Amino acid sequence: MTCMEKLRLNKLTYMNNKEFLTELSGKCQMSPEVAAGHVQTLIGVMENLWNSGDSVSLSGFGVLEVKKKNERVSVNPTTGIRMLVPPKLVLTYKPSSLLKEKLK
Repeated sequence: MTCMEKLRLNKLTYMNNKEFLTELSGKCQMSPEVAAGHVQTLIGVMENLWNSGDSVSLSGFGVLEVKKKNERVSVNPTTGIRMLVPPKLVLTYKPSSLLKEKLK
């Protein structure tokens, strides 16, 4: 069953890595091992860009970028104890308007 067929079932389903590589290799007419190598290369390039402070913009898909979240005070709802949450970097995603339109 392809990813698109799963989406048509109107169920919350997930595609694991093996299913994704099989789908990608079928579309690109290459072996799953070669597709896995290309995916790892793509992820490595994106990680290098994020580490240097750049964002990744994929036309028709969206923008992936690393943002800094400032430190903040949080309260444990059970105990009421306040604690300081340190600053951290988070990966954010903003879908393109074209992708939003396709998903409607």
